[in-house]
Amino acid sequence: MSIEQLKPKKAKERLEAGAEVILLDVREQMEFDFNRIPGAVFRPLSQIQTWVSELDPEKEYIVYCHHGMRSQQACMFMFRHGFRKLNNLSGGIHSWSLEVDPKVPIY
Repeated sequence: MSIEQLKPKKAKERLEAGAEVILLDVREQMEFDFNRIPGAVFRPLSQIQTWVSELDPEKEYIVYCHHGMRSQQACMFMFRHGFRKLNNLSGGIHSWSLEVDPKVPIY
């Protein structure tokens, strides 16, 4: 399986439907403190070598950052470490704010 590019509205549908998926925020602490998607687990990309072994490679993940570049890097790293159920949130939290939840502040 490859890394899927998941549009924000599709991600919202999956989350609301109760899909067994972990929402993973790979931005930095300052960004996470400013805004986040409710229910997200915080794991900064800058520390991925520390936390990747703490996650279950059998679970499915929706990974996001600000615009989708860092989360794509995280997905590629995770894929190389045995994760196969990976979704990169296309456009990141910025697109989530514009397309799904305008209450999530834009920066």
